Amino acid sequence: MPAKSDFNGLRVAAFESRRGDEIARMIERQGGVPHVSPSMREVPLGENPEALEFAHRLIVGEITTVVFLTGVGFRHLLAFVERHLDRQRYLDALCDIVTIARGPKPAAALREVGITPTHQVPEPNTWREILTTVDGGINIANQTVGLQEYGKPNPSLTAGLEARGAHVFRIPVYRYELPEDTAQLEANVRAMVQGDIDVVLFTSAHQIVNLLHVAERLQIKSEVLAAFRRLVVASVGPTTSEMLRNLEIPVDIEPASPKMGPLVNASAERSRELLNRKHTISVTLSSPMSDVLDPAAPWYNSPFMKACRGEPTEVTPVWLMRQAGRYMQEYREVRAKTTFLELCKNPQLCSEVMCTAVQRLGVDAAIIFSDLLPILEPMGLDLEFAKGEGPVIHNPVREPGDVDRVVELESVDSLHFVMETVQQTRQDLPADMPLIGFAGAPFTLASYVIEGGASRNYLHTKTLMYRDEGAWRSLMERFARAITIYLNAQIRAGAQCVQLFDSWVGCLGPDDYRKYVLPYVQRIIADLTTGVPVINFGTGNPALLPLLAEGGSQVVGVDWRIRLDEAWDIVGKQKSVQGNLDPLVLLSDRETIRERVKDVLAQAGGRPGHIFNLGHGIVQQTPVDNAIALVDAVHEFSQR
Repeated sequence: MPAKSDFNGLRVAAFESRRGDEIARMIERQGGVPHVSPSMREVPLGENPEALEFAHRLIVGEITTVVFLTGVGFRHLLAFVERHLDRQRYLDALCDIVTIARGPKPAAALREVGITPTHQVPEPNTWREILTTVDGGINIANQTVGLQEYGKPNPSLTAGLEARGAHVFRIPVYRYELPEDTAQLEANVRAMVQGDIDVVLFTSAHQIVNLLHVAERLQIKSEVLAAFRRLVVASVGPTTSEMLRNLEIPVDIEPASPKMGPLVNASAERSRELLNRKHTISVTLSSPMSDVLDPAAPWYNSPFMKACRGEPTEVTPVWLMRQAGRYMQEYREVRAKTTFLELCKNPQLCSEVMCTAVQRLGVDAAIIFSDLLPILEPMGLDLEFAKGEGPVIHNPVREPGDVDRVVELESVDSLHFVMETVQQTRQDLPADMPLIGFAGAPFTLASYVIEGGASRNYLHTKTLMYRDEGAWRSLMERFARAITIYLNAQIRAGAQCVQLFDSWVGCLGPDDYRKYVLPYVQRIIADLTTGVPVINFGTGNPALLPLLAEGGSQVVGVDWRIRLDEAWDIVGKQKSVQGNLDPLVLLSDRETIRERVKDVLAQAGGRPGHIFNLGHGIVQQTPVDNAIALVDAVHEFSQR
C-alpha cells in the first residue's frame, strides 16, 4: 500500500477567501498546520453599461456565442441583468446560442438556472483549452462572441478569439479587491519573511498580486520575493503558475488536476522532500568554494586560467573532453555497478571518477563528471539512457503546442546533485587545479528534445524551426534562461570556468545560426557571473567560427575540421582558443600522436591564450596510455 501523504507538521499558508475553512480542514487532515488568510474579494461593478449592452444585443440575436469564465461571474452578471431586463427573456436567449463554460464551476452555475452549456472546456481549463474547444468545431468567424471576464481582462484569450475571426464583446462583471480586513493577510506575509511558514498554496492567480500589494504596503516586498526561494510554492494550475512565473516566483508543485483537493494532496506528498532539497542546495550555494576574481586563490594563476585570460604561460595547458569515460578501466568498474543516470546523480562517485582521471592523465584542468541532458528532467522531459541506444526522450516536442509542455527551470533545487558534484569535486581536487562546469547549448538541447534522441538530418528540429518561429523562439528562450541559472549555480558551487557544448549545431549554416541560435547564446554568456571564463564550443562546421566568436565568450573551442592557426585568425587574436586534435589520432601509435601534437602547437605559434584539447571527446576505444602520452607531449613540446 502506498504511503499516505502527510505534511508532518509543516506550516502551510493558503490565501483562499470563499473556501478558506475548507482548505484549512484539508491541510489539517494531511498533518499540516494551516495559516489561512483571505487575500481577495470579488466586488460586482456598480454601473456596468457593457453588461447591459451585452444583454440587449443577446436578446435581439446579435450575440452568437458566449464564453463564461467563472461561476461567480455568471451569477453576478445574471443578478445585474435581472435588475434591468426580463430575467426569463435573457435566459431563453442564452439557451438559443452556443455557450462555452470554462470548466465545472461556470457549467454548474448555468445548470442552476436550467441551462446546459453547449461545451464544457476540459482541464486544466486555461485559455488555451478554450481556444482548443473552439477549434474543435465552433465557427466564430465574423461572429460576435461575448466574453464574460473575471477580475481582469485576458488579452491572450481575446487575441486568440480575434485571430479566429471573432468580434469579441468583453463583459466585465466584477473586480478584485483586497479583503476589507487585511490583518490576517498581513500576518501571513510577515510570517513568510520571518521563516514561520514552510509551504504556500495559491488557488488563484490574483492572490499573488494582492499578496505582493500588501507586502509592498508593508515595505517588505523584496524580502517576500526572497522568501519564495526557500519556501515550497504550490500552484493550483497553469493559469496561476503562469502568473507566478511572470513575477519570477518559482513553482515547485502543480497538481495534475487543477482543483483544491489535488493541490493539498500533492503538496502534502512532496513538500518535505522539496524543503530538504532546497536546504541542501542553499547550503551548497551559500558558501562557494572560491572567488573567481580572487588573485590569491591557488588556481588563479594556473596555466589553464591564465590561458583563458589570454596571458602568457610557461607551458600550454591541456585537458581532454570526456577525459573520465569508458576508455578507462577505473570508470568501467564504477559504471558496472550502476546506471549512467544514477552515476550522474551520485556526487561522490562523480568526483571519484573525475579525480582518478585527472591524476592518471596529468592534465591541467578538471571538468565535472555529468552529462548534457539531466537538466531536461526537471523541465518535464522523460529522459532515459537506454542500453545500446544512448539518450532517449520518450515525450519529444514535435508540434508548436508541445512547447508549452517544457517546464521553466526556475531554480536548481531539482539539480542539487550537480551542484553537490561541483562542490565535492572542488574539495577533492588539488587546490591549484581549476574546475570546469558545463551545460549543453540551447540548440543542442532543443535538438535532443525535438528529435527524441540522436539524429542524422535533424528533420524534426529544422521542421519546427522553419515552420513556426514563435514556437522555436519560446523553446530557445526557455533553454537560455534554464542554462543561465544552471551555469551560474555551478559557478557559485565552486567552478572556475564553464563551457557551453553545442555538439549538434554543425548541421546549421551561418545564416540559420545567426537567426535561430546566436541571440540565445549571446544572452546566456552576457548573463553569466562577471569574470568567469566561458568556453563556447560548437562542432561540425568551421564556417560557424566567426559567429561563435560573436557569442561573447573569452574562449572559443575549435574542432579538427580546420587548422588551428586559420581558426584563430577567424575568431580574432584577442580571443583565446581551445583545441584542436582529432580524437581518433589517439588510436594511432605514440610517434604519430607526438607528431600531431607538435603540428597543433606549431599552428598556435606560442601565442598566449591556447588551451590544448581534442576537437571532441575521447572515444571508448582509446588506449589510456595514448591519452597519457598526449598530455606528456603537450607539456614537453610547449615548455617556454
